[in-house]
Amino acid sequence: MSTTTSRAGLNTAGGGDRPRRHRSVAPRWLPYLLLLPALVFELLVHIVPMLTGIWISGLQLNQFFIRRWLDAPSAGLDNYRVALNFDGAVGEALLNSFVVTFAFTLAVLAVSWTMGMFAAVMLQRPFRGRGLIRTLFLIPYAIPVYAGVIVWKFMLGRDNGMVNTLLAQLGIGEGDTFWLLGDQAFWSTVVVAVWRLWPFAFLTLTAGLQSVPDDVYEAASVDGAGLWRQFRSLTLPMLAPVNQVLLLVLFLWTFNDFNVPYILFGQSVPRSADLLSIHVYQSSFITWNFGVGSAMSVLLLLVLLVITAVYLPLTNRRVRDA
Repeated sequence: MSTTTSRAGLNTAGGGDRPRRHRSVAPRWLPYLLLLPALVFELLVHIVPMLTGIWISGLQLNQFFIRRWLDAPSAGLDNYRVALNFDGAVGEALLNSFVVTFAFTLAVLAVSWTMGMFAAVMLQRPFRGRGLIRTLFLIPYAIPVYAGVIVWKFMLGRDNGMVNTLLAQLGIGEGDTFWLLGDQAFWSTVVVAVWRLWPFAFLTLTAGLQSVPDDVYEAASVDGAGLWRQFRSLTLPMLAPVNQVLLLVLFLWTFNDFNVPYILFGQSVPRSADLLSIHVYQSSFITWNFGVGSAMSVLLLLVLLVITAVYLPLTNRRVRDA
């Protein structure tokens, strides 16, 4: 009887039969307030410049309107017609730049991923000196891009570059190859870009391999699976989510690479190494035709959006099936 009376008293003191609810101390607008700085930063750094570029792509903004660019007349879609007219000089150069950029991206992506995967798998199991080797592999990614690429520019010089000197001493060629001119410029750009990018693939895949338990490989070894079978049936499927993001990031970075060709060639980019990013820059700041240059930038944006929109659904299905 006394226990019943006590419980009734507690319910009455609590303000009725309704159970008490825990109320959050933080106000509802606090999450939005915390997100506000990031949204403002995104707006100023990406959204506003992108919208400005789209607006400029519809203007006749050339050297005659640089000082008063707000008075530039509208061009409608003429800038896009000029850029996409592959029978004209501008369109033909843009098409060549797109082909060069696509080949460059595929070459850099394939070599960087292969080197990163090979190094990550070889360094997966502990041994003496593994940490030192990992650190040495990551040095190219830690060096500032300008410092690293400018060293490569000196090494690839024709007269006193280290590459020609080394090849001549080894008896390979006469040591007078123009590595930064002609068709060699394309492969020189690929080598420098791979040197710069593959440590990121190695770092990402190494982090992904840390989540793969060792007992899975031990069980596979007991069942008689060799190294190649373990790599094909265990490593690749377990790294599928990591590879999905890694390949997309590497593709977008390489397709938009501006630093490597600009530092290697300056404003005299050979036709074989005329990447889209440097082509758009020269179309805007060398010929002073910002309208056509902006139209090329918008087209580049659309191409990357389409590739991303096709890539993600296809790879999502494969990741779920892995």
